[in-house]
Amino acid sequence: MDNRRIIQVEEKVPFNLLVPLSLQHMFAMFGASVLVPSIFHISPAIVLFMNGIGTLLFIFVTKGKAPAYLGSSFAFLAPAGVVIANFGYEYALGGFVAVGFCGCILAYIVYKFGTDWIDVVLPPAAMGPVVALIGLELSGSAASNAGLLDPVINPKNVIVFLVTLGTAVFGSILFRKFLSVIPILIAVVAGYVAAVACGIVDFSQVAAAPIFALPNFTTPKFNLNAIMMILPVLLVITSEHIGHQVVTSKIVGRDLLKDPGLHRSLFGDNFSTMISGLIGSVPTTTYGENIGVMAVTRVYSVRVIGGAAVLSIACSFIGKLSTLIQTIPGPVIGGISFLLYGMIGTSGLRILVDAQVDYSKNRNQALTSVIFVAGLSGIALKIGSIQLTGMVLACVVGMVMSLVIYLLDRAHLTNDQD
Repeated sequence: MDNRRIIQVEEKVPFNLLVPLSLQHMFAMFGASVLVPSIFHISPAIVLFMNGIGTLLFIFVTKGKAPAYLGSSFAFLAPAGVVIANFGYEYALGGFVAVGFCGCILAYIVYKFGTDWIDVVLPPAAMGPVVALIGLELSGSAASNAGLLDPVINPKNVIVFLVTLGTAVFGSILFRKFLSVIPILIAVVAGYVAAVACGIVDFSQVAAAPIFALPNFTTPKFNLNAIMMILPVLLVITSEHIGHQVVTSKIVGRDLLKDPGLHRSLFGDNFSTMISGLIGSVPTTTYGENIGVMAVTRVYSVRVIGGAAVLSIACSFIGKLSTLIQTIPGPVIGGISFLLYGMIGTSGLRILVDAQVDYSKNRNQALTSVIFVAGLSGIALKIGSIQLTGMVLACVVGMVMSLVIYLLDRAHLTNDQD
C-alpha cells in the first residue's frame, strides 16, 4: 500500500522541502526547454528568464488553482524556422506576439461560451487516447536524448541512462518519507554523478562563463506575411493546452476546466507567449515533463511550481549556474523523460478507466482506434507552412469524428441508440 501523503494545490510547503521540490521541477523541464533556443541560435538565459516570469503570470491568472510550469514550446519550430530564414528572428518574435494576442482573444470567447462543447467534440473515448498521445509521441525524443537511437550506441550513455531511469523508477517505489517526494531530483543527481564518472561531462564552458550576466533582450518586428506563417500554430497550442489541462485535472483530482476555468488557463498560457515575443524569448506552453513529476510525486502545490519559476529566473542572471545546468548530459534527461512521458500516457488510459468507456459500443471503438493510429502512424497534414502530426493531428481527427457522431445522434441515425 502506498502511504505517501498527497500535497494538494493550495497547500503550503516548508522551506526545507520547498527548495528540493522546486529544483526537481526545474531539472525536469530544463533539457527540453533549452533545446528550443539552441535550435533558434539564441541564448538560453532569456528563455530561462521568461519561463520563470511566464509561470508566475500563469499562477497569478489562474488564482493559484492550476499547477503548471511553462516551458519552451516546440509547436512553433517549423513555421518560426521559415520566418527566421526569410525575414530574421525579430519578425518571428512579431509572429509570437500575434499568436499570443489571438490566443487571449480565444480565451475570452471560451469565457463567453463556456466549455460544454469540449464534452461534445472530445468525449472520454476520444480525450483518453489524445491525452495518452501527449506522452507516447514524445517517447522517441526521450530515447534520442539518451543516445539510444544513435547508429552506434555509446556504452557510457547506456550506463548513465540506466542509472538515471533505475533511480527514478525504484526510487518512486522504495523511497520513504522525505525522499519519497523527490525521486526525480535524486535520479538527476545520481545520473549526473554517473555521467561525470563516465567522463561525458565537459566543464570547460562553466569555467569560461561569467559569474553574473544579463539575459539578451530583443524587441520584435512585425510583418503580415511572417505573422500569417506562424498564426495557424494557434490551433496546435490550443489542442495541446486542453489536453494538458485535462490530464492535470485527472492527476490532482479536480476539474481545472471549470475552476479556475479553461478561459483563465488559456489566457495565462497565451499571455505568457505574447510577453515572450515582446522581450525576445521563445513562446511558452504548459509542460508535460512537470505534469509527469506531479504524477510521480503526488506533490501538486503551486508554491512548489512558483519556487521552480523563481529558481529559473535566478539562473538566467547567474552565468556559471545556468551554464552548469546546461552540462546535464542527454542520457540523464532521457532517463528522466522515459518515466515522465510514460506517466502522461498512463494518465490518458486512466481517463478511459475512470469514465468507464464502454467498448461494446462501435462508436467508442472507432474513436479510440482511429485516434491512436492517426497519432502514431507518422501521417502529416500540411496547411500552408503548418504541419499537423502526432497528438495534434489525432486531436483534430477525434474532434471531427466526435462532432459528426454527435450530429448523427441528433438525427437519430446511429444504431447504438436502439
